[in-house]
Amino acid sequence: MRFGRAWGSLVLGLAVGVSLAACSAVPDATPSAPATASATDTPAPSATAAPAPALQPGKDAAANLDYFDTVATKVVAGDENAGGRAFVDALVAAGFDKAEMEVTFDETNIDLAADSIQFSVRFNGECLIGQNGPATDGYHSTVTAILASGTCLVGATRQIDW
Repeated sequence: MRFGRAWGSLVLGLAVGVSLAACSAVPDATPSAPATASATDTPAPSATAAPAPALQPGKDAAANLDYFDTVATKVVAGDENAGGRAFVDALVAAGFDKAEMEVTFDETNIDLAADSIQFSVRFNGECLIGQNGPATDGYHSTVTAILASGTCLVGATRQIDW
């Protein structure tokens, strides 16, 4: 019996000692000196930023979607409730052809604000389409085929006469 108690106490003592040692912090072997800048320091190489999207007239609509989105999101950043004219004007300023654009009405037939505005550009045989408004939870875009009607948007669109 006596041997059993002594053995149990030894095992318990070792377990407690190991547990406490595992919980204590181990000091660093070498203290670190504060970093100081000197004239001979060379900057660390940084990741090269991706080039900003640009209009690529010779490519398809999908290749130009990022640029279309960049232009449209800048409009939304300036006014989250921007009307169709703001999108058309921004796209024209960015190099898209106004004659190839369509835009829906900003108001319904009973003069209520439209739940969303759709705008599009026919581009090299395809359609870049954007949509913004509270009904669509903000801005969205896509690339689609031109409809059989030769247009990008379904339904009534307003004349772009400005």
